[in-house]
Amino acid sequence: MMADINNAKDYFATLGERFDAEAASGLSASFQFELSGDNGGTYCVEVSDGSMEVIEGGKESPTFTLKMDGDEYIKMAHGKLNGAMAFMTGKMKISGDRGLAQTMKKIFPLIK
Repeated sequence: MMADINNAKDYFATLGERFDAEAASGLSASFQFELSGDNGGTYCVEVSDGSMEVIEGGKESPTFTLKMDGDEYIKMAHGKLNGAMAFMTGKMKISGDRGLAQTMKKIFPLIK
């Protein structure tokens, strides 16, 4: 069940089921997630023209990096925490191509 996702490992293990290949058509980027805490971890999602691959442990020089607490990220993935609010209050830090933050919402839909 998707609702049972409560840590980064489960989130990234099931990301392929939520990934919107159509929205990612023509996109080539690497999204790095550096999530702290017991339920966190570092993961890179390599997106290439409608396909994706999760790399546990991340990679050097990703296109976009998101850093936040793992529990907070899972809340955001469930739609219980607003991403813009998390960013403005300092709960989420992003670097690299910031325009990809909006793209991310389209290609990695919320957990339903």
